[in-house]
This record gives sequence, C-alpha cells and structure tokens, in this order.
Amino acid sequence: MIIFEIIHAKARRRRILISGLITILLTVSCSGEKPNTAAPPEITRPIFAVNTTLASRGQIQDYISLSGDIVAGSTIDVYSDTAGKVVEIYTSVGRWVNRGTPVAAVDPSRPGMTFRQSLVTAPIAGTIVAVPAQIGMTISQAVPLARITGGGALEIKLHIAERFVSKMALNLPCTVTLDAWPGDIFQGSISELSPTIDLASRTMEVRINVSDTGSKLKPGMFAKVKIITEAKEDIVRIPSTAMLSRFGEQYVYVVQNDPESPEYKIVKKRNVVPGILIDGILEIQDGLSPDEEVVARGQTLLEDGVRVNVIERQSI
Repeated sequence: MIIFEIIHAKARRRRILISGLITILLTVSCSGEKPNTAAPPEITRPIFAVNTTLASRGQIQDYISLSGDIVAGSTIDVYSDTAGKVVEIYTSVGRWVNRGTPVAAVDPSRPGMTFRQSLVTAPIAGTIVAVPAQIGMTISQAVPLARITGGGALEIKLHIAERFVSKMALNLPCTVTLDAWPGDIFQGSISELSPTIDLASRTMEVRINVSDTGSKLKPGMFAKVKIITEAKEDIVRIPSTAMLSRFGEQYVYVVQNDPESPEYKIVKKRNVVPGILIDGILEIQDGLSPDEEVVARGQTLLEDGVRVNVIERQSI
C-alpha cells in the first residue's frame, strides 16, 4: 500500500511539471513579442590624414656640384734676364701696367766687377696681382719678380672626378655662386677640358669661363659651381616622397572625390614610370598628368579606395 502511494505521488508531480512547462510555452507564444530583426549598426570607414601636392609641368636639371678657385684668363710671371740683386721695384699689387712698363731693376754686379743695372719690364698689359720680389734680395733668372694678369675673362679652375668624365663636354652651361656675394648667381660655361687624367688624384682639370658684368669677381676667390649635364623641359614633376616602391611596383596615390559620397575624398593607386631625380624633385615619364593631386606625406598606411582628409597642400 505504501509503495503504491509513493508511485502515485511521483506521477502526480510529473504531471504538474509537464503542465507548468506547457503553460509557460503557451504564454510566450501568445504574448505577441516579435524577434529582434533590427539591422546591425553601420561600420564607420576610417579616414586618414594626409599632405598632398599637385603634379606640375616644368623643367628639371641634372648637375654636378663642384668648387674651385677663380683665376685670370691669362697670367704671366715676370722674370729678369740676369741674376743679381734687386735694387728698385717700380710697381705694386693692384696696379695696372702697360706692356714695356718698368717693373723692377736688378744689379748684376759682382765683387770687383761693376755692371749696369738691368731694367725688367712688363711683357703684357694687365694688373699686378703679386710682387714676390723685395729690394735687396738676390735672385736668379728662375725667380719671378712679379705676376701680371691679362685683360681676358676670368676663369674657374676645377678638377672633375674620373667617374664624371663621360658627362663633360665643351660649352656645357654652369651656374656660379660665391660666399663673397651671397644671393648672386653668375653664369658660365666649360671652355677647356684637359686631355689627360692626373694619375695621383684621378681627376681631370676643367676650366669655366664666367661672365662678370659687375666686376665683382676677383682672382683667388673661392667659387661653388654647378655644371648642368642634362636639362629636360616641359615634364611632369612631383616630390620624390610621393612615389612608393613595393614588390616591384612604383606608384602614387591620386586624390579623387568619393563617387558614393561626394563630400569625402578617396585615393586611387596609380602606377607610374619615374625619370631622373634631382634635389628631391622626381620626373614622371608616364602614368600621371599635370595638376593631378597626389599624396606627398602620410601614404604608408593607405590602400586603394580608402578615404582621406587633406590637412595641407604643399607646393613644389
């Protein structure tokens, strides 16, 4: 009897539990609530801050930068025909002399032998740039008494490294600057090329004719020279920092309006063919047109089609 009651009680509890579950399910299904079908929030596209520049059309020049001394086009040392003692000096540094003007007098007399003084004259007309002789000194025929520069144009003497010899040619244009005249640029050209290479320095001597309409240049001045070895006109130019080279590709990012949202800017990857690079300015031979806006800085994290915010526009 007791066992029967226990079994009956368990069956009653099972029926109550099942009835409760059914009630809960019916309540949920009849409550009228609908499943959440709202669309997920839109993912915001990142915007990258960049600096840009406009590709421009212009000139680019390749050059070799050198330095040298300004020398007179013709320089003559004045010698005495006889050895002896200098007794008179008739000139001074900076003085203009004509051909035949007395420069110095030399007494060739010796002990027990008296000779007439020998007069030394200027062999050419020009300016006295040095007077190494002094009264009372004894000289030989190999010792110069004075140095005269002729009236020809000034020249700049340079020494070109052997690796640049193939780029040298007569009449190549040059620009000249001097610390003595900051801001002034003088024009010149190659007037003379040495036919040999110096074995010790492995350099070739080059002479530059330089125009000096204002008489500002003086022999002995130190000059900085740029020899223009190649010049290209009417080319497309961009800063060299705008081009990237990865995995064998050379390309730039061109800024355009976003066709989906015109208020935004996007970038498009554009393969280009570079030319010569001079002072941070790169020639673009193909792939880019003048006045196209390209990313100059901040492009390392960019990809094709991403949005950008132009914070600064640079000029070449």
